[in-house]
Amino acid sequence: MNENIIGLIAGEGRLPFLVAEGAGKTGLKVVCVGLAGNADASLANEVEIFYKVPLARPGSWIRKLKRHGVKDAIMVGRVCKGGIFTPWRILRYLPDWRAVRIWYWRLRGKNKQNENVLNALAQELAGAGIILGNSTMYCKEHLADRGTMTKHQPGPSVENDIEFGWQIVKKLAELDIGQAIAVKEREVIAVEAIEGTAKMIERAGSLCKSGGWTLIKAAKQNQDMRFDVPCVGPDTIKSLAEHKAKCLVVEAEKTIIIDKPQTITLADELGIIVLGR
Repeated sequence: MNENIIGLIAGEGRLPFLVAEGAGKTGLKVVCVGLAGNADASLANEVEIFYKVPLARPGSWIRKLKRHGVKDAIMVGRVCKGGIFTPWRILRYLPDWRAVRIWYWRLRGKNKQNENVLNALAQELAGAGIILGNSTMYCKEHLADRGTMTKHQPGPSVENDIEFGWQIVKKLAELDIGQAIAVKEREVIAVEAIEGTAKMIERAGSLCKSGGWTLIKAAKQNQDMRFDVPCVGPDTIKSLAEHKAKCLVVEAEKTIIIDKPQTITLADELGIIVLGR
């Protein structure tokens, strides 16, 4: 077993870059498989070895990781799910036998919610000798703190919205519907679903043109830290400001704030309160 090597299964966004950087600082060699149509091609410049691999062919991921002796891996980054419901999806994704086995055998009798799909994928990888680890392992400095992280504190009306919305968003997360809601004056304005947080923020802004609303984003009660950990970042803050939100609430120690120092500074500049609960 090569203890100086780590695999990185990368989707969209900045998070795979943070994990690659953090792993590199510990002296690990990073072998990355970037999911086609999702991973940023420039990630190749941040790792020792990079492969572009088909989304629906986990057998390809496994072969390339094992070629370099990878036994442990981190899986991070968004994966666009909208295409799952397009016509002729089988022809578009051309799944391999491992994907078919995950979908029709490991998930037999189960629903296709994120948690079940990702657990089935982790089992398939483990069966091939690749163990998925805690996705925050190499970027813990970017986890949300408890309490207010920005200069400004929430006022009474925002605090009331947080109290009202927290149990609702936790329940939605448990049902695997989404991990975020928008609240104003103890009224739910919008709920995140398959479209993701960014699209939900746009929708909330269009429905609450007076502004002053709060985005609450939470992890599941027993969040599996190997995958699907809630994330926010500079783009979240910019979008909240553009759509007249007032406050962002995230779950402390279970939410990754991408480029945390810069994101908090940006929130201060744009007047968005950021709070870890």
